[in-house]
Amino acid sequence: MKSCFRILQQKSRSVELGRRPFAFSLPSSSSSCRRTAQTFQSRPYASVAASELQFGQPVHETHPHLLKAGEVTPGITATEYAYRRSNLASKLPENSIAIVAASEVKFRSGAVFYEFHQDSNFFYLTGFNEPEAVAVIGKVADENDHEFHLFVRPKDPKAEIWEGSRSGLEAAIDVYNADETGDINRLQELLRPILEGASEIYTDLTNSTTTSSFSRFFSAPAPKAESLAKLLEHSAVKPLKPIINDIRVFKSNAEVANMRKAGQISGRVFTEAMKQSWTAEKDLGAFLDYRFKQRGCDISAYVPVVAGGQRGRIIHYVRNDDILKTGELVLVDAGGQYGGYITDITRTWPIAGKFTPAQKDLYTAVLLTQRACIALCRASANVSLNKLHNIAESTLRDQLIQLGFDMQGLGLETLFPHHLSHYIGLDVHDTPGQSRTASLQAGQCVTVEPGLYIPDSPRYPAHFRGLNVRIEDSVCVQEEHPLVLTTEAVKEIEDIEALRD
Repeated sequence: MKSCFRILQQKSRSVELGRRPFAFSLPSSSSSCRRTAQTFQSRPYASVAASELQFGQPVHETHPHLLKAGEVTPGITATEYAYRRSNLASKLPENSIAIVAASEVKFRSGAVFYEFHQDSNFFYLTGFNEPEAVAVIGKVADENDHEFHLFVRPKDPKAEIWEGSRSGLEAAIDVYNADETGDINRLQELLRPILEGASEIYTDLTNSTTTSSFSRFFSAPAPKAESLAKLLEHSAVKPLKPIINDIRVFKSNAEVANMRKAGQISGRVFTEAMKQSWTAEKDLGAFLDYRFKQRGCDISAYVPVVAGGQRGRIIHYVRNDDILKTGELVLVDAGGQYGGYITDITRTWPIAGKFTPAQKDLYTAVLLTQRACIALCRASANVSLNKLHNIAESTLRDQLIQLGFDMQGLGLETLFPHHLSHYIGLDVHDTPGQSRTASLQAGQCVTVEPGLYIPDSPRYPAHFRGLNVRIEDSVCVQEEHPLVLTTEAVKEIEDIEALRD
């Protein structure tokens, strides 16, 4: 695969060029902080093989079927995580710090919790997939180096009976390559000297909308929380989002490989689904979710859209509770996730397996538009997402005129109400706020998803009323040509119809 992103050629510390070799050290009693002079206590340790321990997420020693040696998360090595932190630190002023926090567990009701989903910035920089954790990345005097603090929950046998294993403080250093670690419950105390020594602080965690393990230490009605908040008030606090977005928007070869795997698996499942007859939206949705996981994805990347007939006009239709009728189209927007990286696919196909003439004409208009836009997803084309969108609108308008639509005085936003594209990566809408006016560059990954949604109105030709078509692929921008990550999901009319022959 052609390189989509050149990782900074910085000399990383030897301790971060790979996972530290096990054996793992178990303290004879709990330790709240390690490698911090004021809290470190010398105590005896017993050597234990890592394969005999339990962590808060898979590691190679316990899950060799999921991770290769050297990987912290599927497909992403300790070396790459270290380079990511170095990359961030290189963009910060000297002696400044960046603070990112893990997500918290969210509860549906009472003690019933939702499936945990890690904060994407935190995951990108650490690979640590547990709640209640804070990472601090500091720019040190050597511009090619940084310091990495990772505050996590300590091991707790009683809590782990209910909540599952925790990685603990030792793993923060030996698995996730932190320079310093500490008990998250002592964050106020441990963070204070770091804040006091920082020239500037970059974080997005002090705004009123934040709900994280970090923000709770600023809102608790306690003197320590108040003094810590005051400390930040008098510090030079700046937003981290613009800096980390500019880093995350460019994907490494390993990230692209994960997205390609998610796209390949998901695309094949889409094609499997098209081969079969379906009578209920929920059955089709359940099939996709099961097969994504069964074929190798971790989970579904998002709540799918499975919309039969006129329900396809609802862009985010996720009820998926109606029946599918012969003669109608079904619009399906779904995808799997692998190693934290998502894929985003939409296909529209006839429930009966064969297109009617009107369905075929409208589908062709969308398909031709998508082909033209994908072809421009290369750095050498010098186009932005907004320019691609304008090209899509122009192409769709021309196609509709050829199909007999009267487009005079008609804004296309009625028939094509959403944007053509968005960035993808760890999130379905990755790096939110990233510019749509800047030219696409090699290493950026985007969707291309033109659509036409025809209202049941006398304003439009009768045979097209109520038809809704969207075709979407995930694409990695390269210098001279696009890399389509989801090509296994068939989309040519003859290929779709041949699936039922």
